[in-house]
Amino acid sequence: MNNNNCFFEKVYCVVRKIPYGKVSTYGAIANFLGSGKSARAVGWAMNSSHKFKDIPAHRVVNRNGLLTGKHHFGGTNLMKQLLENEGIIIENDKIVDFNRYFWEPKLNIK
Repeated sequence: MNNNNCFFEKVYCVVRKIPYGKVSTYGAIANFLGSGKSARAVGWAMNSSHKFKDIPAHRVVNRNGLLTGKHHFGGTNLMKQLLENEGIIIENDKIVDFNRYFWEPKLNIK
């Protein structure tokens, strides 16, 4: 397994723990993994995650609550629909009241 695969697997372990109705960010996940400057690499992991059915990639957004990864889903509105199905309010591709839905990995993973 190369370094990318190891990092991606670590990202997927964190993303699998994001609770229903909550979201996290690329940067928060990178920070938790000790790679604070690797938010982009978390994004690459999310782009590659769609082949796995058990990774809720729709719950990972940018630091402002924008649905920046939406074009990697099977339709431009699928990410939004998945989040709205979990009770998260989206307007103009941005989570309304983002702090209410934000999940910080370091506070929740043992």
